[in-house]
Amino acid sequence: MSEMRTRMILFSFTRAGTDLNRRLCRYFRESGRAYESYTVKKYADAGPETGETAPLPEDMGQFIKERWGRDAFLFIGAAGIAVRFIAPWVRDKFTDSPVLVADEAGRHIIPILSGHMGGAAELADEIAGVTGAEAVHTTATDVKGKFAPDMFAKRSGLYITDRKAAKEAAAAALEGERIAFLPEYGNYEMEGRIPDEIILCHTEEEAGRYPFRIIMTDRDMQTDGRTLILKPRNVTAGIGCRRGIRPEVLEAGLESILAEQHLTMEQVERIASIDLKKDEPAIRALAENYRIPFLTFPADELKKTGTVTQSSLFVEETVGVDNVCERAAMRSCRNGSLVQGKSIRDSMTAALVRRTVVLRWDDMREEKE
Repeated sequence: MSEMRTRMILFSFTRAGTDLNRRLCRYFRESGRAYESYTVKKYADAGPETGETAPLPEDMGQFIKERWGRDAFLFIGAAGIAVRFIAPWVRDKFTDSPVLVADEAGRHIIPILSGHMGGAAELADEIAGVTGAEAVHTTATDVKGKFAPDMFAKRSGLYITDRKAAKEAAAAALEGERIAFLPEYGNYEMEGRIPDEIILCHTEEEAGRYPFRIIMTDRDMQTDGRTLILKPRNVTAGIGCRRGIRPEVLEAGLESILAEQHLTMEQVERIASIDLKKDEPAIRALAENYRIPFLTFPADELKKTGTVTQSSLFVEETVGVDNVCERAAMRSCRNGSLVQGKSIRDSMTAALVRRTVVLRWDDMREEKE
């Protein structure tokens, strides 16, 4: 199985910082996380292609720009250095890269950008656990131990449809308001203790009694600005296609198949296919554009997934398995349910599998304590 992964980019600027840089690289390598490591020229090794520490890019601004919104950045040094390098590219927490700063002695690590949505806060805790550093969290909801809608959505695999409403919900939680939570999408489980600010409701009428509401649903809903709509991001899309398919044709085909189930691209958490398609430009472009992991499997492994709704002798003779899209989706999401069997569009096929949503309430830092 192969998978596209978010890459960790590490920068250091001193000898001590480079020692910490290399220590973290060893951890990332052993844990299977993709990474690149850079430092000033006199402390550098062979280069990133060998997994070692390369000289800092000559044009740091262009280097960061090309990776912004896709990779995570850790600056080992002064916070001011990080701020100057990232400043031109900062937009909002929903699209920015996660950015962290650590001092060269490894005493403190601070998530300074995209702490919740990008996962910088969780990365800080993870790195602190490896190095013994103190993770310094400055987000108000973290400091006060309040419910954070964006963190809850990220950890639970939910898509935020309205960024303004998410901010309003966070502000309401900070002020101690009670917030209704209505899980209209019924295929879910819960982990952890529901925060005191959250009131679990079972009907829209019940939820309407509270000044602010969060609704988990597949529906497109018009809201009054006091309702945050969260859509489950729990769809695995298995894809088969002709070699060289145009990216816009592939995307349009998948969007059409999703729409039949009242779903959107934002609800797709994985794309899966046969390993013969691992370098198919259109699939890789789709995965990269929507920041969706792309997994592939060999034909022999796909054959083990059981029955499918359709079989094709031609496809089996061509690639070694009778139905690529269904088998890939089911293999990638083994505990899910097939909600759309093989559907054919121009030069491509797709099948959809959905897993149970797990609503994760407790904060990860509290769990570690």
